[in-house]
Amino acid sequence: MTQDTIVAIATPPGIGGVGIVRVSGSRVRKIAEAIVGRPLHPRIASVATFRDAAGDFIDEGLALFFQAPKSFTGEDVLELQGHGGPVVLDLMLHRCLELGARMARPGEFTERAFLNGKLDLARAEAVADLIESSSVLAARLAGQSLQGVFSRRIETLIEHLTRLRMLIEATLDFPDEEIDVATEQSVASGLRQLIDMTRAIMTEAHQGQMIREGLAVVIAGAPNVGKSSLLNRLSGTDAAIVTPIAGTTRDLLKLDIHVDGLPIRIVDTAGIRQTDDPVEREGVRRAREQLVTADLVLWIHDGIEDAEPMGEASLPSNCPVTRVRNKIDLAGIEPQLAETKTGTEISLSAETGAGLDLLRDHLKAVAGVGTLPGGAFMARRRHLDALNRGLQCLDVAQENLTNQTGPELVAEELLQAQRVFGEITGQVTSDDLLGRIFASFCIGK
Repeated sequence: MTQDTIVAIATPPGIGGVGIVRVSGSRVRKIAEAIVGRPLHPRIASVATFRDAAGDFIDEGLALFFQAPKSFTGEDVLELQGHGGPVVLDLMLHRCLELGARMARPGEFTERAFLNGKLDLARAEAVADLIESSSVLAARLAGQSLQGVFSRRIETLIEHLTRLRMLIEATLDFPDEEIDVATEQSVASGLRQLIDMTRAIMTEAHQGQMIREGLAVVIAGAPNVGKSSLLNRLSGTDAAIVTPIAGTTRDLLKLDIHVDGLPIRIVDTAGIRQTDDPVEREGVRRAREQLVTADLVLWIHDGIEDAEPMGEASLPSNCPVTRVRNKIDLAGIEPQLAETKTGTEISLSAETGAGLDLLRDHLKAVAGVGTLPGGAFMARRRHLDALNRGLQCLDVAQENLTNQTGPELVAEELLQAQRVFGEITGQVTSDDLLGRIFASFCIGK
């Protein structure tokens, strides 16, 4: 437990009915008695008058004292709940600073909860994700992570990994003993199970990450096929300029929208074609850059004419693409979603909105929203990176086992995988990692 005491205003800036000043640390009892004028009983809300150093009235409200370790941070915690005026809150904050507290850094209360064993790192991050949730679905998944759903999945993975390491390292402790066939089969089976578990968690984590950050969708295609019209229809605004002139869009236009609770970061791009116009050529270059980082590319083509081949030059390899046949109102075609040899194709009209429901359902299916299990959770890019690095270690271990390069090499890869997975919950941490994570929190949390 740290010795210094921190304080911050825990409610948003501005005027409100209630404002909260939060204090945590070793001087909490003395600060409480100085401001309230009497000792406070743990976990009992007390009506109190808050006074300054001269004994003059600051405010009147509720005082709550949480005795260590039964508090959010694991330390003594004081909450002074007064009226939500900025001047009043500043006076209470200033009084706490006079009494020996210091200003809290962003996220320092939650950081102390982690350091004092009240939360693991994944659950601590879920606190910020819950606060920042942009949809009901995101809030629900962040709540699942805060309750430990994600952490328990990682703990189970590490537990299986530890048992497999023990089985392998037992053979290293007795090198003169031959490894029986049953042991080899157990190691091989256990390793396959670990790889399958990791891939399953990665799939769910990727869904959680997309719901947290938004599905990155890029609208691309040749000029004048209706890309900007589709952006306007999806967003319900006239965000993009639409004209019959090919090449109207010359830069990137980015919008954040929601489809039934799924956040989508959608980018309208310049029409991809060969051009001598330097401004349009730069727009095409930027459009190609967006294709590389997209979770999904909506490749728009004109439904009036036969669909032209997309061409390898226009799309990166392994690019997730859905072909959208636009302007079906002019071609006399009914809206439909079809699975073809080249992937999913949706026929719609950005002008009339026909078929937009098919596209919205498809976007949700790509993000996995309709198939999220009851134990779904929120995840971040760092979690996916750790899972991917851990899976690479497991794949190398499996390769070493198959090639019989020696159990010590298999054991080393499993040890590295365990360390990487430990980064997710904070079993393995660094000051730099903690600094980057908690710096993104709001002050007072």
